[in-house]
Amino acid sequence: MTTVHEPAVTTAATTTDAGLSVWPASTTEPRAGDLTVGGIPLAEMADRFGTPVYVLDEGEVRERCRTYRTAFPDTEVLYAAKAFLCRAMVHWMEEEGLGLDVCSAGELELAVTTGFPPEKIVLHGNAKSPRDLDTALRLGVGRIVIDSPSEIARLAAAVGPDGHQKVMVRVVPGISAGGHAKIRTGTEDQKFGLSISDGYAQHAIARILDQPQLELTGLHCHLGSQITSVKPYLSAVRRMVGLMARLYEQHGLVLPEIDLGGGHGIAYRPGDEALDLTTLARKVRAELTEACASAGLTVPRLIIEPGRAIAGPAGIALYHVLSVKRTGGHTFVAVDGGMSDNPRPALYGVRYAPRLIGRRGSASPALVTVVGRHCEAGDVIAADVPLPDDVRPGDLLAVPVAGAYHLSMASGYNLVGRPPVAAVRDGRARLLVRRESLDDIRSRDVGL
Repeated sequence: MTTVHEPAVTTAATTTDAGLSVWPASTTEPRAGDLTVGGIPLAEMADRFGTPVYVLDEGEVRERCRTYRTAFPDTEVLYAAKAFLCRAMVHWMEEEGLGLDVCSAGELELAVTTGFPPEKIVLHGNAKSPRDLDTALRLGVGRIVIDSPSEIARLAAAVGPDGHQKVMVRVVPGISAGGHAKIRTGTEDQKFGLSISDGYAQHAIARILDQPQLELTGLHCHLGSQITSVKPYLSAVRRMVGLMARLYEQHGLVLPEIDLGGGHGIAYRPGDEALDLTTLARKVRAELTEACASAGLTVPRLIIEPGRAIAGPAGIALYHVLSVKRTGGHTFVAVDGGMSDNPRPALYGVRYAPRLIGRRGSASPALVTVVGRHCEAGDVIAADVPLPDDVRPGDLLAVPVAGAYHLSMASGYNLVGRPPVAAVRDGRARLLVRRESLDDIRSRDVGL
């Protein structure tokens, strides 16, 4: 059973439609072409909030949090805020019993000022700024993950001789995993962490132990993103427990925590592979127990950091078609958004499955390329995807699995303004993040 679930669809019109397998579980199709999510027609969402707009199914987010807590009952689950964060998301994570993993003072302050307990927050980052560290100490963040030797002295000085801060060390286990070279972070040839194989991790740990105001609680690693196999996580467990055993031999150190990061892969298109959380939880726990028993160590508390697997499948991006162009044997369907609200296809070659919404196409499907409005040839949302051959300006397109790394990576390119986020649940819709306006953009420009 795959616990990052293929959502159940509740009407006869949609239960047999494999094309809806990557949509939120609340998705229904009461009439051909009219999709409803969270009890609200997507066409109505586009009319009410304009396009582009991100629609976030609150029920789907909460259910995915509960799936993690069920699969990992004795594990600390931290939501990776970089995937998508807003004040409502902070509330949902607290209410569902998850902690937070943040990467900047901005993410940290948003969470704490929204009311999230700072002791349940972990601060990451390969190059933490003075503001990041000062904010973390001022707000009382639970743990800070050390990513480089220079952070040790800086953090110890900031804490002061009478202070105290829990820390972890991010290690590089030397494992290649992830859906694209740019999101593989467990190998030796990238910017994150301290290598186990060359001794840098051990050296950094020895330096931390010389700082009495820093309490080392455990080891951390993050292998990459969009990982769909359990095997890399098991390899990481073995290598990290091996390091823990050496630390016990050298320093008599017993670390109470081990953090395997996140990177849990999800399906973006029907038929895509996704990581099986039930299998992951069972095998990681067994591997950790066995490895610790062999090393004579107490089994540490496990920590994981899912982000995409919670937010991604709960989000939908809605666009209106602006033009249809047939040239050179290709059909280009241009929409009113693009790489400013979703740079992932340009960055990683991510592929999506857009769908015509609001009407049933009267023609058979044809392969088209959905492109954005920006002045880049690489501004492509979905290449060679089937849409009705009669798609035309004014039509509404929906792109599922748009809840992670869309708004959080959105830019101000061409000054078009970032889209709003609206939540749906039980037949109600509400605005979470408003659209960025020209006044917002103009107010930042103070050069005259």
